[in-house]
Amino acid sequence: MTTPTTPTTGELRVDGATLHYEVRGRGPLLLLIPGGTGGAAAFDAVADTLATTHTVATYDPRGMSRSTLDDPEAEQRVAEHADDAFRLLERLSPDAPARVFGASSGGIVALHLLTTRPERVERVVVHEPPVVEVLPDAAVHRALIARVQATFRTEGLMPAMAAFAAGLAKDGGTPAPRAQVELPPQAAARAEQTRVNLPFFVGRIVPGFMSYAPDLERLAALSDRLVFACGQDSRGELPYRPAALLAERFGCELRHFPGGHTGLTTHPVEFGALLHQALRG
Repeated sequence: MTTPTTPTTGELRVDGATLHYEVRGRGPLLLLIPGGTGGAAAFDAVADTLATTHTVATYDPRGMSRSTLDDPEAEQRVAEHADDAFRLLERLSPDAPARVFGASSGGIVALHLLTTRPERVERVVVHEPPVVEVLPDAAVHRALIARVQATFRTEGLMPAMAAFAAGLAKDGGTPAPRAQVELPPQAAARAEQTRVNLPFFVGRIVPGFMSYAPDLERLAALSDRLVFACGQDSRGELPYRPAALLAERFGCELRHFPGGHTGLTTHPVEFGALLHQALRG
């Protein structure tokens, strides 16, 4: 078991925001991009293990937790978030390309970073990035996003989250019950922070990110440094489908990680070990 370390923290001023980031370990840079309502703390359970072979950088995306926006009402765009990641790479690894992992919406950021700044990225692992615009039934998912936003405006956060969860479930139905998993203490402790970030996620991240269409021609040309991963328990669910489709399209192996869409939280030890393997190729 890896002994927990206290990371070095810093702030980075970017266009329209100030980013909070954390660094630990030694070796080539590995940038971890969180998804959903997560920030740097989403990686607490795996960062120390990864830091045995990498300099691990984690951060709160703009508008989340400790990364503040100049304009709290600003719309959120994938390109802007990817530029934030690029600025972190420039600060922390100016002379060498880095490795990048992105989870969920963070995976969308990682894909855009790869297509726009390939010279700064050696290898990218993305876990269930919900790039639903690549799917043949994308129109159905555009309607879901619009429905979630309308519900959020008229009925509030929790009804909107219920509509969103139903749309992500297999075949768009009621989410299947999960086996009860006892969360690690660190994950349980940050649950309140997650709840605080939910309105920003639903109102700004969901519409801005799930309408994003990646440059498939560019991704295909760079697919030799791209790894798609999915949760072994989330087959058929919406976030699983784009990664599976793109892996097949590009002739890449689709790697399966433990748990479902949130396997990083529910199975951190196993998840971290498989991420180590994926980063090594």
